[in-house]
Amino acid sequence: MVSSARRIAALWFPRLPTDRLRRRWLRHPPPDWGLPLVIVAKQDNAMRLTAVDRRAADLGLAPGMALASARAMVPAVKVMAANAPADLRLLEKIADWCDSFTPLVALDAPCGLLLDVTGASHLFDGEQAMLDRLRRALKKQGFAVAGALAGTALAARALARYRDGTVVPPGRDSEAVSTLPVEALDLDPVTVHAFRRAGLKTVGQVAGRRRAELTARFGSGMVFALDTALGRADLPISPRLPLPDYRAERRFAEPVTDEKTMLATLNLLAGRLGKNLEERGEGARALQAVFFRADGSIRRLAVQTGAPTREPALIERLFREKLDALADPLDPGFGFDLIRLEADRTEPCRDEAAALGSETVPQKEIRALVDRLTARFGAHRVLSFEPRDTHIPENAFAAVPAQYARAGRLGWEKMRSAGEAPCRPLRLLAPEPVSLIGGEAFRWRHVTHRIRKLEGPERIAMEWWRDAAPDRDYYRAEDENGRRFWLYREQGLHWFLHGVFA
Repeated sequence: MVSSARRIAALWFPRLPTDRLRRRWLRHPPPDWGLPLVIVAKQDNAMRLTAVDRRAADLGLAPGMALASARAMVPAVKVMAANAPADLRLLEKIADWCDSFTPLVALDAPCGLLLDVTGASHLFDGEQAMLDRLRRALKKQGFAVAGALAGTALAARALARYRDGTVVPPGRDSEAVSTLPVEALDLDPVTVHAFRRAGLKTVGQVAGRRRAELTARFGSGMVFALDTALGRADLPISPRLPLPDYRAERRFAEPVTDEKTMLATLNLLAGRLGKNLEERGEGARALQAVFFRADGSIRRLAVQTGAPTREPALIERLFREKLDALADPLDPGFGFDLIRLEADRTEPCRDEAAALGSETVPQKEIRALVDRLTARFGAHRVLSFEPRDTHIPENAFAAVPAQYARAGRLGWEKMRSAGEAPCRPLRLLAPEPVSLIGGEAFRWRHVTHRIRKLEGPERIAMEWWRDAAPDRDYYRAEDENGRRFWLYREQGLHWFLHGVFA
């Protein structure tokens, strides 16, 4: 028997494709929206029904029926083509909403979800109340839904399809599943037909046969599925989203719509996270705020920091910048009934570095400014230059997001002493060809510059393991007007201008 600690809730949406269309038609109803609705797809070289709404089911139509037979039974029927990608997107949206009950949500495609609610039911006044709340809220959103809760995923899944609303006490999975038909095990049709022919119509009758006999006839996979359904084995679910390192949330008895209240809530949740982070000597680098709307919609906002932080005021300020910069404003609709703050990435953070690192006050202020600008404009628009370990001028630096810039072992080399003219130009250009005139002048951008002073050459060899370009001989040149240029000669023939001095 598996541990009774694990508790899995299964949700089944038997009319998900038709529910998707009916929900859309509430806003833009077609002329014939009142007819019975069926979804069809080509199967075995014939158009067959893959889903039907309640009206069509009441008239005797069912999935698997040929479209021609369905039309013969019910001539006035609305037929729509199956759209599996759209159904999957809707299922993922429902899974997002279910995150408000537990972060461990797995897809059971094409029309089901599995929720690991271990240790979460006490937040909803018990398992039965939690399951009822899930089903009631989803039905209110326009979905036909059935659900059950048990100790294993397969047991909960089977009960959701055949015993809607069942909550199995810990350790009682075998008793609850034994009376179900063999189809509840979700086996292939050939195996189910073989059981039926042998007179084994329920899961309990199959479980009564010897394991060696079942394994020899149907394989170990079927036996493992049987043991899982009976609670004798366990197969963990695979959550669709990774668990955050830390999280805090607040539920509201009445949905909130005011932005000030939302920001104040984020500040409160940031304080809770900060205490947990401080206990473990860590700070957050990436945070995400999740807003669960009363109608099932969800919005997620993510921010990042340049250094580990657990300062609530800073976190609130970053999310305020994010909210102000949204192209699509955060629409509360009828209000948010749950706000969650997650720390998706953390790093060690010393006490003296809790706010924004151990730098001096000006450096902290710069980092805070970078974080705010990044939250408003995006990391790809706030850049910083970092030195690179190379002597090739155009490769000696790289523009990186300022939040990720770090002072490593490399630094900008000191090229001159105090009072000495700079060896490198302040403005580096892409190499541009120039024409040398008699060794006393050069022509650049259709302008002739007469050389008054020339210093060089300085040989810079190319990195043979990266670039097969020839070596360069660099010169600092000053023209008759006092303007200074950085020139180089390649292969002794071609001249280029690579930069200008102040």
